[in-house]
Amino acid sequence: MLNTLNINPVIPSIISKLFPSEVHKMNSEKVGAELFLRLAEKIPVCDVRSPLEFNAGHIPGAFNIPIFSDKERESVGIKYKNEGRVPAIMEGLDLAGPNMSVKLDQALKLAEENHLLVHCWRGGMRSEAMAWLFSLAGIHIHVLDGGYKSYRHFILEKLSEKRKMIVLGGLTGSGKTHILNHLRRLGQQFIDMESLASHKGSAFGSLGQLPQPTTEHFANMLYYEWRGYDSEAPVWLEDESRNIGTVFMPDNLYENMQKSPAIIIMMNVKTRLPRLVEEYSKFPNDSLIASISRISKRLGGDNTRDAISAVKAGDFAKAIEITLSYYDKTYLFGLSRKSAENIIYVRTDTDNIAENAGRILEAAEKIKW
Repeated sequence: MLNTLNINPVIPSIISKLFPSEVHKMNSEKVGAELFLRLAEKIPVCDVRSPLEFNAGHIPGAFNIPIFSDKERESVGIKYKNEGRVPAIMEGLDLAGPNMSVKLDQALKLAEENHLLVHCWRGGMRSEAMAWLFSLAGIHIHVLDGGYKSYRHFILEKLSEKRKMIVLGGLTGSGKTHILNHLRRLGQQFIDMESLASHKGSAFGSLGQLPQPTTEHFANMLYYEWRGYDSEAPVWLEDESRNIGTVFMPDNLYENMQKSPAIIIMMNVKTRLPRLVEEYSKFPNDSLIASISRISKRLGGDNTRDAISAVKAGDFAKAIEITLSYYDKTYLFGLSRKSAENIIYVRTDTDNIAENAGRILEAAEKIKW
């Protein structure tokens, strides 16, 4: 979709008050979400929404040059609600006017070969005003038709599409993420959702991780990984719950995962323990105890006390064995609810990543698409 920008008639009147000698046809086009994202591979994206909106979720790689601060946006919204459209426009002009030179300077520094992509929430007055301002300096502007809202609709629709996926599952400590990263080095397509979510999925999953993104921004990042892969070849994903910490997967993607072939690596506790002890013993005892306490109702009082005592005594192997009793039962119960015809079990007595990755690839060759 490509058409000349049909700018809101109020915008020229606003800009003309600030720049009376520069009223001219804006050098800009509106483009649909798919084309906008293709252009974004080479042209910088300028998100003109407020910082609060931007931080809740944005197009990955976008830069925030807000027309209003959070407080200013709230003030304009109140004015619109209480007094109507024109008073709100005048309020916005009073607030944004003094800072327009700063915003234009930012845009000039950001533009790539004099081109810039611009969007707001719905492709309305905010993006039109900023597009007009930037075009005064000769920047060629592409405005996202329908704004960030249309982008969200587009990516969620794309993430809902059925495509080839292989889900790698296994009991906690089986080295699934390490195996999948090894497969990626061998040329397989793998999306590390735990890395995107900054969480490993269990009560201990936040340890050593950055703050989690919003569910909204998680989907944005997930699509950016997804879109770069060959749709004819399978994408590997790790078996996850619907939520990874506080982040939730898009519903349709999760449902498609449940229907996809799953390869489950089966490994006994003794083989899994050394990796888990190495991974978690480096964290402070207080953090480990807090994580154990979060699942105390599921572990039961005696097991919780024993696990906490083991951590305090430095017996991390014992503490992990106690918590694994809960996680293993929970995971095996979840497996029992999957369709048996979609599951391939791979048993191993080693935690060697390369060897187990080879076994997983052999199993994948048995999948009939």
